[in-house]
Amino acid sequence: MRRLILITLLMAAAPLAANAQTWPGWPGPPPPGYDLGSAIADQHRIEMDRLRNQAAEREALAQQQRLQTQLTIQQLQAARQPTPPLPPPTAYAPRTPEQERQAREAHTARREEMVRGITEIDAWLDRRPH
Repeated sequence: MRRLILITLLMAAAPLAANAQTWPGWPGPPPPGYDLGSAIADQHRIEMDRLRNQAAEREALAQQQRLQTQLTIQQLQAARQPTPPLPPPTAYAPRTPEQERQAREAHTARREEMVRGITEIDAWLDRRPH
């Protein structure tokens, strides 16, 4: 039981020892040569260095992932099956006179149908008002 309490106290005191970088102001006067401003500046410098290192690690990881992505894309493109060549275009085959006549009649029928629809609208618009 005593060992458990002792271990618990040591584990609780370990983080306190790591955080004790500035003089807390007790139990007595600061040691000679202690400057609160420089101690705080040291803490800030250490934290800034840690953040810079962390940012550099993240940038290196991002660069590594970009390179891996490019490599994967290149591997996928290299593994693709090439598309078969297109067949050569066929030569122009002129239509027969019968096909030409059918095309002319179809075009005439479409034009007359369109004109008939337009004249119906014009007649409706030109009607006498009630």
